Amino acid sequence: MPILPKTSVTARSGLLDHAGRPETAGTTSREPVRWQKEMQDAFRTGESLLRFLDLDPAQAPEGLAPDPAFPVLVPQSFASRMVKGDWRDPLLLQVLPRDGETRSVPGFLADAVGDLASQVVPGLLHKYDSRALLMVSHQCAVHCRYCFRREFPYGDMPRGQAGWDEAWAYLESAEGVDEIVLSGGDPLFLDNRRLERILERAAALPRLRTVRFHTRLPIVLPSRIEPGLLAMLRSLSEAKTLIVVIHANHANELDAGTGRALSGLRAAGAMLLNQAVLMAGINDDADVLADLSRGLLAQGVLPYYLHQLDRVVGTAHFETPEAKGRDLIEALRGKLPGYAVPRYVRETAGEPFKTPLSV
Repeated sequence: MPILPKTSVTARSGLLDHAGRPETAGTTSREPVRWQKEMQDAFRTGESLLRFLDLDPAQAPEGLAPDPAFPVLVPQSFASRMVKGDWRDPLLLQVLPRDGETRSVPGFLADAVGDLASQVVPGLLHKYDSRALLMVSHQCAVHCRYCFRREFPYGDMPRGQAGWDEAWAYLESAEGVDEIVLSGGDPLFLDNRRLERILERAAALPRLRTVRFHTRLPIVLPSRIEPGLLAMLRSLSEAKTLIVVIHANHANELDAGTGRALSGLRAAGAMLLNQAVLMAGINDDADVLADLSRGLLAQGVLPYYLHQLDRVVGTAHFETPEAKGRDLIEALRGKLPGYAVPRYVRETAGEPFKTPLSV
């Protein structure tokens, strides 16, 4: 099944390295498309981001992590939504490496959700009976400091199309699997040519009913949602149920650009859901969470999950007590209609489903 029209200009988009810079593909030089150019211009140090925001690194109210092992990466389009001069801006706090990352805290692990134990073949996680997750990309457009896969060994993932043959063979033989989740990294960080090959293989699986994307790009880099990608997704949605789960944690992440991107995804036949992470000092407030739900609904996205923080090394300073999370959900029920209240959950390694934390 052809997913991407062969005449599409975006099918000729270039390849990027882990930081969004162009890679060489054979001997052909390719001009990067807009979203790739934006990644080339992204902030790659905390100091450069702070200078853009008119903040002096020497005056940080709390220590900044020196030379973080998990490098800074923030697109300018996302940084432009931050309030200049505000050290407590909720978007800045999600991406700025602080010295809390360097503290060793008991109970915070490299693989808090058991990804490695559920990897049945390289690049394929099978935690839950009816769905499996393909780690199709090791790249993201933004490095969120709370990322639950910041320690994942991406270097062990398959390389090239042939490297994925074992994963596709597993999916062909796994009778109970009728949904695949494309994740990573971020699946939309793949260029259209590589993404097309993945979607064509997915579309060819007769038992597969649903293709689900887990992506942050419609929020942090809305220019990625361009006509070539939308044409590909529209074709896929004619064969399979298409679900796109985005990730926004605060209403300030939503603007006219995200609205256009999300509208395009809906027009392509995608059901849009959001998952957020509950984080101290960012969204651990009922009014803030209510504003996020309202903002999502206004852009055609259903609030889906509010995740208790995954206890990954370097993220303890973001953790909010579960008791407070339950109180926040109760408060949201008084402020919002039922469909606008996300499910508050925790992912526990080895469990067959996510654990509800509020009834």
